[in-house]
Amino acid sequence: MSGRPVKHSLTLKGHRTSVSLEAEFWQAFRDIAAGRGMALNALAAEIDEDRGMDLGLASAIRLFVLKHYQTRSGPGG
Repeated sequence: MSGRPVKHSLTLKGHRTSVSLEAEFWQAFRDIAAGRGMALNALAAEIDEDRGMDLGLASAIRLFVLKHYQTRSGPGG
């Protein structure tokens, strides 16, 4: 685990944007999208639409991934 963010390009509403996430977050994000039968860009677009303007996209994705796994593990892990 390097902990260094890795930059990838995503397409949201026809526009390219770069997002930097740690490799583990990218993998978890891909796994969630695959589990939902969605393209990564489509899931990123949903998160982008739901986030407030005071939160960056990378942070919104990290929080989305965290909440996804917290919900799956239930209270107390």
